[in-house]
Amino acid sequence: MKSMLLLIALLPLATTLPVHAHGEKTHEPAAETVAEQTAWGIAGQSAQATRTITLVMTDAMRFTPDTLTVQEGDTVRFVVRNQGRMLHEMVIGTPNELAKHAALMAKFPDMAHDEPYLVHVDPGKTGEIVWHFNRAGRFEFACLIAGHYEAGMRGTLTVNPKQGAEK
Repeated sequence: MKSMLLLIALLPLATTLPVHAHGEKTHEPAAETVAEQTAWGIAGQSAQATRTITLVMTDAMRFTPDTLTVQEGDTVRFVVRNQGRMLHEMVIGTPNELAKHAALMAKFPDMAHDEPYLVHVDPGKTGEIVWHFNRAGRFEFACLIAGHYEAGMRGTLTVNPKQGAEK
């Protein structure tokens, strides 16, 4: 009974929280970016961007360019333009993490997620990711909307080690 009363008391709060799902028409960025270390880097600050890279997404299930190279230590502003007629997204990660996430998206196409290493972009719109690459390695970026990843909507992202860094 107490848990039911708690649930009822918290219900009004639940309607004020932002939810981001692939089926929605609007995709607002999170109010605050959580800077959590990942294998491919950490959320960056826009004011500290050292580079801007523009990518184009199309309904042909492609990114242009689909091969990117950055330096360890770069903070990159990705400007992502959707020139298609359907929703697309850009998600940065390891090949293994992206493959796992794509499999989940195939099972649960309306799954909500909003992380600083991804951006949803409605048709004809532009979105941004600001990412600090503090780890060298080979990573990928992809659109994980159900069917898009499987159709080949992905690219490679190489982060070269800093000059003089040990390999």
